[in-house]
Amino acid sequence: MAHKELHFNLDETFLFTSKAKQKIFTLIGVGFLVFILGIVILAFNSGKEASHHALAEHTTEHTTSAVHNDHDAVTSHEHEGHEAYHWSQRIWATLWVNNVFFTGIAIIGLFFVAYNYVAWAGWSATLIRIPLALPSFLPITFVLMALVFIFGHHTLFHWTHAGITDPSSTNYDKIIAGKKGFLNVPFYVIRTIVYFGAWLLIYSIIRKFSIKQDLEKENSVKYHNRIIYFSAMFLVVFGVSSSMSAWDWVMSIDTHWFSTMFGWYQLASWHVSGLATITLITIFLKEQGYLKMVNINHLHDLGKFMFAFSIFWTYVWFSQFLLIYYANITEETTYFMDRLFRFDNVYTPFFIINILINFIFPVLFLMSRDAKRQLLFLKIAAFGILGGHWLDFFLMIHPGALKQNGGFGFLELGSIMIYVGLFVYVISYTLSKAPLVAKNHPMLEESLHHNI
Repeated sequence: MAHKELHFNLDETFLFTSKAKQKIFTLIGVGFLVFILGIVILAFNSGKEASHHALAEHTTEHTTSAVHNDHDAVTSHEHEGHEAYHWSQRIWATLWVNNVFFTGIAIIGLFFVAYNYVAWAGWSATLIRIPLALPSFLPITFVLMALVFIFGHHTLFHWTHAGITDPSSTNYDKIIAGKKGFLNVPFYVIRTIVYFGAWLLIYSIIRKFSIKQDLEKENSVKYHNRIIYFSAMFLVVFGVSSSMSAWDWVMSIDTHWFSTMFGWYQLASWHVSGLATITLITIFLKEQGYLKMVNINHLHDLGKFMFAFSIFWTYVWFSQFLLIYYANITEETTYFMDRLFRFDNVYTPFFIINILINFIFPVLFLMSRDAKRQLLFLKIAAFGILGGHWLDFFLMIHPGALKQNGGFGFLELGSIMIYVGLFVYVISYTLSKAPLVAKNHPMLEESLHHNI
């Protein structure tokens, strides 16, 4: 049976209006004010705690000199080789959470493009420009990540402390010293530059060929094949760099702990977050009157992706947890003990919410066919997934970097608003610089008639 002939405007371009820019700048501005408020509250509470501690010590001193001297000796011994906590350290840890999270969303856009091209997937041809815009945020996260590392690396990474690998130092750590061939600042910086450099290089090539495909219809198949070639190359590069960046940026925060599944775990969290972002942008554009060629069947497929990889994330999470629980090896179980029972149970509620919002919620919410074909349901699920997986990275980073001093407050909320505003601005700008549809994609006709 012949397909019904469809007519769409394949040359439409997203108009990034001044009104939209104003809204984004307002979001960033409000986020900045909330962020500053969080800093003020942290500094104020820290001052109160310091005053209270000083008063307690003063009272103890006047009560009994002998007891005070004994306490001093014990305290000095307990804190030997450790740096005192300062409230500003929470700023660096919170910014690091956002850097890693938004870097993941950005690079997953290219990952989505790559595996769709390599798989010769036709259904995604009408919306492929959306994920192709996401990696344009990578230069921003690279700069922000570099700045946070420069000023906050001692807060985030215990292995960067002075004397940590020197046997003659009071800070010497035998386990970290055994990893110094990999965990050292110069090699760490080189690896990070290589990750971003390789990702951005391949991204620029794929995007260039995609834009050329619009301009040279007679060469569309040639450019399509080149995109497939570089997509396959990227999948190999990303297969290695995604795991290594997970070790570097997140797992090395808990330097004594390691998991052979952690690379997969971070990739799963990144992937489902990227899929939720692609879904939200697609829905937003449709609601603004763009992408009329994207039908409910395309959105259904995006819903299936979010549903499936929420289950995959849970599978990896549970597999990692079960193996560590079953083996009951002290240096491994400490990771989950920190997040469940230690540090005055600061992270216990977040740990439970993490499972509920990243597994129970999307699975129940997106299980039915009808749910995956309703824009409202897809938006709620996508927002829930994004919030849940930001919390997932929060749980990966705050306990190891801040111990009992972590938490969620105005500082964290403001930082999210700032990063979301920057992300939306950059992606909107990128989408406005090229047609929203790859009009000479060889499989575009298949995508226009996509029906499931």
